Amino acid sequence: MAKQGETAFERDLTDRGYSRRQLAKATALLGAGAAAIRITGAGAQQAAKAVEGAVRIGANECWTGPFPVAAEAAMQLVTQGNRYEPDDEHAKLFAAVAAVENIPADRIVAWPGSSDPLSRVAVAFASPTRGIVTANPTYEAIWRTGDWLGAPVKKVPLTKDYAHDVKAMLAADPHAGLYYICSPNNPTGTITPIADIAWLADNKPKDAILVVDEAYIHWTETGTAASLAATRDDVVVLRTFSKLFGMAGMRLGLTFAAPDLMKRMMRYDGGQVTGMLPMTAVACGTTSVAQADLIKARRAEMVANREKAITHLKKKGIKVIPGSQANMFMVDWGKPAKSMADALLAQKVQIGRNWPIWPNVSRVSVGSSEEMDAFNAAIDKVWKA
Repeated sequence: MAKQGETAFERDLTDRGYSRRQLAKATALLGAGAAAIRITGAGAQQAAKAVEGAVRIGANECWTGPFPVAAEAAMQLVTQGNRYEPDDEHAKLFAAVAAVENIPADRIVAWPGSSDPLSRVAVAFASPTRGIVTANPTYEAIWRTGDWLGAPVKKVPLTKDYAHDVKAMLAADPHAGLYYICSPNNPTGTITPIADIAWLADNKPKDAILVVDEAYIHWTETGTAASLAATRDDVVVLRTFSKLFGMAGMRLGLTFAAPDLMKRMMRYDGGQVTGMLPMTAVACGTTSVAQADLIKARRAEMVANREKAITHLKKKGIKVIPGSQANMFMVDWGKPAKSMADALLAQKVQIGRNWPIWPNVSRVSVGSSEEMDAFNAAIDKVWKA
């Protein structure tokens, strides 16, 4: 029963089992982007501080900025910065994405990156009585949100091929409110087959939501879950322009989902958040998504740089987790990862972190050819088997 003065937002959360204290946490989480980052760690790798003079291959950023044609489009919007929205820029973005992804434009919403919607789906679709299931290791933002809010979180090891074990995920909590798949996975870069993702969508509880995080999808050609979000009312696909499109600092992301799912996410001040996008980022994104040839060329450049580094590591007898199809790979040093990261940093090469489940394994982002040469040279100096 609704209490006097209770908002629809508050009523939704209390109806789903949140306490008044948890409700206050949810309000704080969605009401301030900075708070969300502090709580979930969602911006940790994007915000990794630079070390002066060091090669930066630790935050999964692209080694170069936006495509020049996209940067030019953004610059044109700079000259019209006196207008909130010079010429229906949101609609142009949605039309461009719809054409590329074959998804209805009314199923696309743009956000300032993907950190906010990652936190938002946890609040909207999980609860203290309907938890969250993820892989381990994977991107932790959604489980950190769940932990902070008091929603139970189940973490399921990857398969022997480093894919999400969808059957084990369902078995871990057959009554969860939210199942989360990151493919390509962060930190392993490995793919979960679309057939497996579709299986989980078909077999999870009908009122549960499947969230598929495709932040790194443009680095691979193995298929996308966008068609599920285009045709189902229980799947949300997340995208970002921070990776292949080189727009990490410009903050632009997308969600694909049925309009009713979007409404459930948007009722927690979502309209205000999505209405505050920089028009420069929107214009840059609109142009970027249509650059099929440039996307293919940047992907090929990344793959060449990645394989050069992996080949060098293997020649030295260093184990690399196989199967990455993204701009990162995992190196198993056989000893504490932090000590190796520190040794490489002393050589002015800044690699990524490890995950608690794998304390001896570091994530390395793929940079330019020159940056990966610097990584290889640093390995030669510090590696002692």
